[in-house]
Amino acid sequence: MPEPCARQILPNVVDFKRFWKEKGPFKYALSSNDFPPILLEPEEWIFGNDLIGVLKELMQFDQKKMSFVQSPFNPQNKSILRPEGLSSWKITHFPEQWNRLECEAFVPEGHLTCQVMDEVRIFRKSQGPIDPLEDSNEKQEVEMAFFKLLEKDMEKMGYLLLKPSGKSDCASTKDYLSEWEEDERDAGLL
Repeated sequence: MPEPCARQILPNVVDFKRFWKEKGPFKYALSSNDFPPILLEPEEWIFGNDLIGVLKELMQFDQKKMSFVQSPFNPQNKSILRPEGLSSWKITHFPEQWNRLECEAFVPEGHLTCQVMDEVRIFRKSQGPIDPLEDSNEKQEVEMAFFKLLEKDMEKMGYLLLKPSGKSDCASTKDYLSEWEEDERDAGLL
């Protein structure tokens, strides 16, 4: 079972530093770059040590009972033509707020793109020859590929994702916090 994530509203750099010192450090920290934020409260952060856990927390994956399922466009369903660019997978109970966001992994209503399946193929190739008697767990592979693409597009979607850099085990916050502190100083808040 993945480690739980922490959600916290941190309006000032001082609040962030205090929270980081008391509860952290964390491997990942996520907030919004845009206002109004989407799927977050203003000044809210999500912290965690598992990237997929942080992204699922943002999406409210468990609370909304989301799931990766075969879409109506799956190859077995011959009565519906699959639109170009869509895979045969979708996410149920997909966040409505994301229907207008741009991401390589999905289109509105949680239909996953063919790029997700391209990532699955890349993953499978990296695993070497597959035993034909072994059952492929395509659903897990699709989930992993989706979150990999989602991570790449977080900034484009209006989010800030701080993650480890170099050999660090925790999110690289130094530059971000320095800039935030400078902004608060310029605004006369420090």
